This record gives sequence, C-alpha cells and structure tokens, in this order.
Amino acid sequence: MRFSSPIPSAHTGQVAPRALLAGIVIVITLAGCGGGGGSESGGEPKVAGNADPGDIRVIDAWVTALRRGDVDAAARYFAIPSVAENGPLLLHIESLDDARRFNESLPCGALLVRAQTQGRFTTAIFRLTERPGPGICGPGAGSTAKTSFVIHDAKIVEWRRVGAGGQRAPSQSA
Repeated sequence: MRFSSPIPSAHTGQVAPRALLAGIVIVITLAGCGGGGGSESGGEPKVAGNADPGDIRVIDAWVTALRRGDVDAAARYFAIPSVAENGPLLLHIESLDDARRFNESLPCGALLVRAQTQGRFTTAIFRLTERPGPGICGPGAGSTAKTSFVIHDAKIVEWRRVGAGGQRAPSQSA
C-alpha cells in the first residue's frame, strides 16, 4: 500500500520546515479549544472563595440572567416553593410568576465576585451593575451586595440579602 503526502520532502523521510510549523500551530490551536474562560463562555465561573462549585454555577447563572435583563430565565433558577428575604420582607415564592415578580423587583444587575460556603449556606458577594428592564440601580451601581443562598437540586431554595450595614450571614443554625 502506498500513501501520497502533501509534504514535498516526504519521500526523503524528512519533514519540510513549513509543514512542521503548520503542524505545531494546528496542535496548539486544538489544545486551546474548550479551555478556561468564565461563565460567559460556558466554562466554570472563576470566583474567589471556597464555595461549593455546584452552588457557584447556579448563583452565577442566575445573576448572569438577571444582569442581562432576562427575568424569566432568572426566575427559573428558583425552586417552587422557595423563600426570598430582602430586608424586612420575607417573600414566599409559590409559583414561577412569584419568582418572576421577585426578580423584577431587583433594580440592579450584578457580577458574582466572591462566594463562601458554610454549612448549608453559600454567601455571595456581588458588584452591582445597571441592567435592562424595570428599575434603575443608579448610585448603587459599582457598590457591593451580599446574599446568602441555599441551593438544592440546582435551584435556589432560600435567597437572603445579608451584609448591608454590617449584618452577618445566616449560620447553619439559623
């Protein structure tokens, strides 16, 4: 059996320098495919802290949907039923419409910058941004917010705003 080669010097057993260089470029290019990147490129989000990777994926996907103004997608990250505590209000989310209304009530988008897991709570720190849709973040844009989550089966079961004015994140016994 005989194979022909597109490499001009293949019959001598040597590889032409251009062909060798082209092969190296192809290998490097293929090796780079699918590597690294944050949540925007579909890879694992890169977030400081020791948080559970599964919790980070859910929290980052939720906040990314909200930041893009996709309230429907953000709402789908909430378990039915679930609870959301934003300041003095404790909301019982009993339907997808309730989850949608809660997400619409948040005037800011955000970027996940840090997350820590302690017990059943994962506490996330966000940098607030403007976002499409209802509400205006205004002077809050650029500041940080802290929220504690309980995630179960890749859904938000509890969403609790913490950290404003020195409040502590809930403990496992809370």
